[in-house]
Amino acid sequence: MPQCRRLAFDSIRAMKRRILVALVMGFLCLAVLLGAGQFLSQPHHRSVGPAPVDLPVVNVQFDTAAHQALSGWLVRGQPGAGAVLLLHGIGADRRQMLGRAKFLHRLGYSVLLIDLPAHGESSGDKVTFGWNESQGVNAALAYLAQATPGEKIGVIGASLGAASLVLAHSAVPLNAVVLESMFPTLEEAVSNRLALYLGAAGRWLTPLLLWQLPVRLGVSAQQLQPIAELASLHAPLLIASGAQDRHTTLAETRRIFAAAAEPKALWVVDGAAHVDLHAFDAPAYEARIAAFLAKHLRGSG
Repeated sequence: MPQCRRLAFDSIRAMKRRILVALVMGFLCLAVLLGAGQFLSQPHHRSVGPAPVDLPVVNVQFDTAAHQALSGWLVRGQPGAGAVLLLHGIGADRRQMLGRAKFLHRLGYSVLLIDLPAHGESSGDKVTFGWNESQGVNAALAYLAQATPGEKIGVIGASLGAASLVLAHSAVPLNAVVLESMFPTLEEAVSNRLALYLGAAGRWLTPLLLWQLPVRLGVSAQQLQPIAELASLHAPLLIASGAQDRHTTLAETRRIFAAAAEPKALWVVDGAAHVDLHAFDAPAYEARIAAFLAKHLRGSG
């Protein structure tokens, strides 16, 4: 009988240990996910350094509707050639788009490069995955339209920059839009990245990251679905993505293309992952983008 009691006691003690270990592991996982949410939404402020010596830029600064100060560079082009806004990806700043700005300037376009909110030298205390950044896009488009009156306007956005443009619902008429490596929904973007770093099982953690959005950023995952807002662009569209992109898969890019209104074109860059498509293959990129912008900003075939 004493032996039975001892066995029962040992069994209960072992069960308590398992419960305690499970609780500790659960709290650790929660702490890691909360830390991850904080890390992903932290601002990316930095000095962009002196202006490039091989591009005649003018430093500009203007405010968003929420009174956030945006910083950028404006490059004047040939009158009547058209103007292009360049929007960088997450964690970067306007310098990511310098290669594009130089080739566009050679073609005579006026170019505006900005630091999105909470990036580079622009103000903002959180990255909001396109929500607050879209206000920066609207402010930049209004500034560009005022600075280049009468010019047709195009936009090239990469990843976060592309999503921010689509979510902006711009009041400025757009004549050409290039969306590079854009995620269809934030849920899919998070899920893909968790799978890349943690394996397929990492996708199960997606809801635990997304539930933080309303508390941390004041926006829900349902509000961060660029694919659902594509119809608001009302502009000729070129969608570009790498064939080997695992952050935004080719299947997702094809869904984005299917959801877009005409006129539209799809460019799948062979061999490219989730990278700077201009840096990956500058000659091919410049030929493709130059032809697209010439057709829609200058009316030349």
